Amino acid sequence: MKKPDSIKLLMVSLSIALTIGLIYFYLSKSETLKEAAISLYSFPDYPEALAGKDSVQLAKKISATEKRIFALQKKIENLWPYDPYLIINTTRNSFVLRTKRQILREGICSTGSYILLDAGDGQQWIFKTPKGELRILSKVVDPVWVKPDWAFIEESLPVPSVNDPDRYEYGSLGDYALRLGDGYMIHGTLYQRFLGLPVTHGCVRLGDEDLKIVYKNLQIGSKVYIF
Repeated sequence: MKKPDSIKLLMVSLSIALTIGLIYFYLSKSETLKEAAISLYSFPDYPEALAGKDSVQLAKKISATEKRIFALQKKIENLWPYDPYLIINTTRNSFVLRTKRQILREGICSTGSYILLDAGDGQQWIFKTPKGELRILSKVVDPVWVKPDWAFIEESLPVPSVNDPDRYEYGSLGDYALRLGDGYMIHGTLYQRFLGLPVTHGCVRLGDEDLKIVYKNLQIGSKVYIF
């Protein structure tokens, strides 16, 4: 029994809504923008039975919808930066350094532990890595860590004055650091064996060789996508 055109149109409308939803889902959830595009390009065609060869009007609507979807795909591709950018996956504790055309480097990293530190006087810190689109604000060779209050509270030590020499720790951040703002950085670590685990206070830690390559390829203003 042939389905009425109204039912066919309803089913096509639902397919359109699902397709648009998938575009935004893959764009927001995929580890790389390239992965999003691959997922979209692999989306199956409308079943021939759904379209109905006898409905010219329906075929026109499907054709118009496919053109709109193709246009959205091109817009997504245009969002990919040509210059190198970094993607951080905080769930997998992994990174991808890439350009619009190719992957330059990928590997493991360490991100925030999500541990809550309570100072007991109303001060609290949750050690999580910020998510979203960030940019490299500055680059430093042989960075010095200026220890914040929580670094002392965490070790049950008295908090020194702002300019106290105990605030400055040398060598713990590796050879390079790329600042993301609000105290967050991409830097090295003395604890290479913990790479791949969520153990940081919010910064992103990389291995020595990975950090060197990331530092060389990212410039001030380069994008960093963290999710």
